[in-house]
Amino acid sequence: MAASSRKEQKEHTRELLLESALQEFSRKGISATTTVDIARAAGVAHGTLFLHFPTRDDLLVRVISDFGLRIGREFKRLSREGGGVREILRAHLDIVQEYESFYAQLVIAGPLLPVDARNDIFLIQSGIAYYLKKALARDIGEKSVRPVPVHLLLNTWIGTLNYYLANRDKFAPGQSVIATHGQELLDYFMSNLEPFRKERE
Repeated sequence: MAASSRKEQKEHTRELLLESALQEFSRKGISATTTVDIARAAGVAHGTLFLHFPTRDDLLVRVISDFGLRIGREFKRLSREGGGVREILRAHLDIVQEYESFYAQLVIAGPLLPVDARNDIFLIQSGIAYYLKKALARDIGEKSVRPVPVHLLLNTWIGTLNYYLANRDKFAPGQSVIATHGQELLDYFMSNLEPFRKERE
């Protein structure tokens, strides 16, 4: 029983550190956040953090990985339900909005992130591409969108979204840029995928 309690306490502390890291990275920025900040926010001794995560980079990679798992679960659900391109992109917007401050920090820090963190971000985008490809094939089959290469679709979407997030202080000062502009971006993006008249016939 005591061993079980210790295991539960250890898991609780680990989850608390992950949540605190997410909040601190979101609030202060990735490069400005220290392990001292995270331990203090979690209410644990600084040394306790290193019992769970050997380095700050290990902790950052795990936070990014958890974010990716959340996206993957939602896209898998939508794929099972037969969601199309619009539904996949809407889900992406919803998840990004939920983690908007953190996601914006990832965009801003991008090239300066550790290699493992950048690799995890690439894996997240590859997962999005996988589900987007399935949704695109479905929509093309139904002639609700015109054929486009999935890599152009994904890169244009990610690039546009990241531009808004990196400049959210200009596009939506003091507010969520996704809440302010997300639907407009989605509608405009989808309008560019509409089939030409001949393709509909």
